[in-house]
Amino acid sequence: MENERWILPDGIDEVLPPEAGEIERKRRELLDLYSSWGYEFVIPPFVEFLDSLLTGTGSDLDLNTFKLTDQLTGRMMGVRADITPQAARIDAHHNRSQSPTRICYLGTVLHTRSDGFAGTRSPLQIGAELYGHSGVESDIEILRLMMETLKKTGVQDVYLDLGHVGIFKGLAEQTGLNKQQETELFNALQRKAMPEIEALLDSFSIAPQHADMLAGLGELSGNDALLQARDLLKDASPPVRQALDYLQKMADLIAIWLPDVPVHFDLAELRGYHFHTGVVFAAFVPGSGKEIARGGRYDAIGRVFGRSRPATGFSSDLKTLIRIAQPVEQGEVLTAIFAPWSDDARLQQEVARLRADGRRVICALPGQHGEAKEMGCDQRLVLKADQWQLISV
Repeated sequence: MENERWILPDGIDEVLPPEAGEIERKRRELLDLYSSWGYEFVIPPFVEFLDSLLTGTGSDLDLNTFKLTDQLTGRMMGVRADITPQAARIDAHHNRSQSPTRICYLGTVLHTRSDGFAGTRSPLQIGAELYGHSGVESDIEILRLMMETLKKTGVQDVYLDLGHVGIFKGLAEQTGLNKQQETELFNALQRKAMPEIEALLDSFSIAPQHADMLAGLGELSGNDALLQARDLLKDASPPVRQALDYLQKMADLIAIWLPDVPVHFDLAELRGYHFHTGVVFAAFVPGSGKEIARGGRYDAIGRVFGRSRPATGFSSDLKTLIRIAQPVEQGEVLTAIFAPWSDDARLQQEVARLRADGRRVICALPGQHGEAKEMGCDQRLVLKADQWQLISV
């Protein structure tokens, strides 16, 4: 209908003043922050060929990606739903250094459905990736940078959820689960559906000790989950025990670098299972059932581009962070100066000087409706004693 043309699709939002101005200010601050840590800014394309865009990401991102046909080549293209694979392509294709590479980005992504970041399908994704180092130290650097991002945007009372996809992967491999069994059990674990988990394990006809470890995985959450896991998984394969050791190292380093951040362990949390290869983490705030930032390790994603490297990173939606932030101090109130319409060279020089000093000057237009106050101005320029002077409105 004619009067409904202004309506946007569900989950597609626009940002208006003053929120848009706040997002832009935080964007600059965050990119400056990342630069100070050695992260270089990249701007990947909004659309690219599908086989490149979905490389190594599993089916979840595929379902979340809008697809279209390139009229020039006939090949399938996709509108990016996640910038991380694009950053991996950039590292693999354009960077030939063997040293660690740090990349950061900020841009709109588009989802076919909401993924939980404030219900939006058009997040303003901000994030950082570190390539070329496989140790726990690079994961900690990324985690610290994620926490600095939340602090810089004014988000308070953050707690961390920490897990490792290698625990479930190792147990599934040790047990000998086929792909279908692994998928069914994975889905049940995500829902923490213990009766369903037990029924599935019974139907798999696996060894009792293996069934006990997989069933117990669904209840390994909380501050003491690592301690419980040592006992439950004492007969697990070396890859599982190595994953537990890795988590312990992460916990020890978090206690050093982020001593005031509460950490919650969930060993059945398989966020990004088909994408991540190691430790996974997410940030939450009270009252929010969905994570506000997330990250983890995803080694070897660049293999398909001809260069397999260790990789770790995090991402968030800047619009969500701004909307949930609780600033310690009130943000800056933008005021302005009202200038009359005039071709007086002295007035134009004064307006230019004020703007160069960082002041906001709004020039009147002949015949306009609304005066200084209506335009958000608390001062105005007037000609007194042959000089242009500021007076309060």
